[in-house]
Amino acid sequence: MTSTDIGIDLGTASILVYVKGKGVVLKEPSVVAFDRDTNKIKAIGEEARLMLGRTPGNVVAIRPLRKGVISDYTVTEQMLKYFIQKAIGRLSFRKPRISVCVPSSVTEVEKKAVEDATYQAGAREVMIIEEPLAAAIGAGIDISRPCGNMIVDIGGGTCDVAVISLDGIVVSTSIKVAGDDFDEAIIRYVRKKHNLLIGERTAEDIKINIGTAIERPEQKVMEVRGRDLVTGLPKTVKVTSEETRDALKEATTQIVEAVHSVLERTPPELAADVVDRGIVLTGGGALLNGLEELIEARTGINTITAEDPMTAVAVGTGKFVELTAGNGKLED
Repeated sequence: MTSTDIGIDLGTASILVYVKGKGVVLKEPSVVAFDRDTNKIKAIGEEARLMLGRTPGNVVAIRPLRKGVISDYTVTEQMLKYFIQKAIGRLSFRKPRISVCVPSSVTEVEKKAVEDATYQAGAREVMIIEEPLAAAIGAGIDISRPCGNMIVDIGGGTCDVAVISLDGIVVSTSIKVAGDDFDEAIIRYVRKKHNLLIGERTAEDIKINIGTAIERPEQKVMEVRGRDLVTGLPKTVKVTSEETRDALKEATTQIVEAVHSVLERTPPELAADVVDRGIVLTGGGALLNGLEELIEARTGINTITAEDPMTAVAVGTGKFVELTAGNGKLED
């Protein structure tokens, strides 16, 4: 009986689990709801996400990962255990080999925390892979060749920008501006402009439905419900896509600047490769309308979004386990 190889994309917003031979079998929000009085976990994943901002005082829905880093160790461990069992079923005779991806900027201590939590959750062997590498493998890029590929992975908590060549990261930067910050920017903007208080889930809906990083020829409008800050009563306002561009301007500019700073530090030969091959966007944040056009306009380099940006990192992490099977190094 062989053990299962699993790749886990341990994201701030969602956790994806890739199982060898099956592909991505699980995608759930990294949210845990637990009862403060009894200290027992009430729900994990999608069920817990539905409770965000809607729980009685004793039940809190929390995200144990912040900015791609474990902020609550015990809860993360229980969450991992739950997802691993859900992905492979309880009837596994041998413990799985698991590779987990982390942002490229994490410290050794943070890396160790992820490793320990994964071992505690039932892994036989744990491999840590940096997010840009996983994203590149998942996007179908052959990273073993000696030529430069640029990856911009925009997750929920961090945005990782890296130039990769010969199985390694040559230049990289990781900024703590990503999908969650888009949501927060929308919440702030709606509060300031419309005097309306909205929750995280509503902000995310606005971002997905009408959010944009560039000016669009046709405006999209969405009705948004929240609490009026003046009267304290529920109220509905109309928000336009142009307003979201305004709200997201600061965050999208920071992402473009991160791309710029990595390009400035890239060795000339690899920079020439990047110009030829283009920039590849992965991660859920890459789905923001107009982001690739914005990066292309500011850098002058052809920018494309990976085929399935949401699962690229999970697929890459899973393939990494398969590639390193038994020999500790990448091979064909």
